[in-house]
Amino acid sequence: MNDNSPSRNQEAVARFVERFAAEMTEAGMQRTASRVFAALLSSDDASLTSAELSERLGISPAAVSGAIRYLVQVSLIGRERDPGSRRDRYRVHNEVWYTTFAQRDAVLMRWENALRDGADSLGRDTPAGARLAETVEFFEFLQEELVTMMDRWRALQDERRAERAQGL
Repeated sequence: MNDNSPSRNQEAVARFVERFAAEMTEAGMQRTASRVFAALLSSDDASLTSAELSERLGISPAAVSGAIRYLVQVSLIGRERDPGSRRDRYRVHNEVWYTTFAQRDAVLMRWENALRDGADSLGRDTPAGARLAETVEFFEFLQEELVTMMDRWRALQDERRAERAQGL
C-alpha cells in the first residue's frame, strides 16, 4: 500500500507517529528525533526524504537534519541515495530492534566490566562493593538471558519466513 493511498487513514498514522514519538521521548530520546523515527517506521517502505519528513511532520529542514544526524549516529536509520538523484533518502534499518538490542549487549558488557572492577576496588565486603557485585550478577544474568532470547527470536523468524515461502 502506498503511504498516500486513499485507503490509508492519514489521521490514524499521524496519531501513531505522535504517540510512539511521545513514548520514545519519555524513554529519553530527543523529541524531534523520536518523531522522525516514528514517521520513518510508519512509512510503508520505511524510507523518506528530508523534504517528505519536513512536510509530514510540519518541521523545518534544519530540525529534520539534526534529528537525522542523531538517528544515524545511534544506528537506528541509514542514509542512501535515490538512483539517479542527488537527494538523500533515510531508511529504518532492517531488523532495527534486533540490532539495537544486540548493540545494547555490548554496552551492558562494558558496564558489567566497569562494575566488576568497581566492586573489586571498593572491596566486595563493603556495602558499596557488595551493591556493585550484586549489580554485576544482575548484568551477567541479563547477558545470558538476552543471548538466549535473541537466539529464540532468530529461530522464530526463520521458521516464519520458511512458512511464508511455502505459502502457509
